[in-house]
Amino acid sequence: MTTLPKNNSNDDLPNLLLVDDDKVFCSVLEKAMIKRGFNVICAHSVNHALECTKTFSPEFAVIDLRLPGQSGLVLVEKLKAMDSGTRIIMLTGYASITTAVEAIKLGAIHYLAKPVDADEIMMSFGRIEGNPSAKINTELLSVGQFEWEYIQRILLENNGNISATAKKLNMHRRTLQRKLNKSPL
Repeated sequence: MTTLPKNNSNDDLPNLLLVDDDKVFCSVLEKAMIKRGFNVICAHSVNHALECTKTFSPEFAVIDLRLPGQSGLVLVEKLKAMDSGTRIIMLTGYASITTAVEAIKLGAIHYLAKPVDADEIMMSFGRIEGNPSAKINTELLSVGQFEWEYIQRILLENNGNISATAKKLNMHRRTLQRKLNKSPL
């Protein structure tokens, strides 16, 4: 089921594609972004989002990393192939350096860790230049965070295939699935 834009009375408003499997989060963010002047359409998977783009050309997109089926990274790449000018923000509750780098390489302009609000998203859409004076973390990664980063890198190398990743890590598949379902430390 495709959600049509709520405020389609003004065709001059920019189009925003919001993709997240959390329907409550989508609904709340959709209302907030409509108040900020966007035509918004929500989708809850990569396939659903691609279906929406047949009739809705987004100038902006907010995409969750973890979606049912394919990852949000796949959608970033496909949206950029459709229109290189689309400003895309990747959201995730499972942030890692590996996925952040890949999202940016694929065309996202920002990578934000949840929880996030509409104002933070608006600021990110407006900032497309890098910040050379960004704060540099002087603390080393914890062992748990290092493990999470390593698993994410190997998972990405195996195109999200859990069985192949578990085999490469010499880990039981269910153990890997449990680790992936936990948030990084």
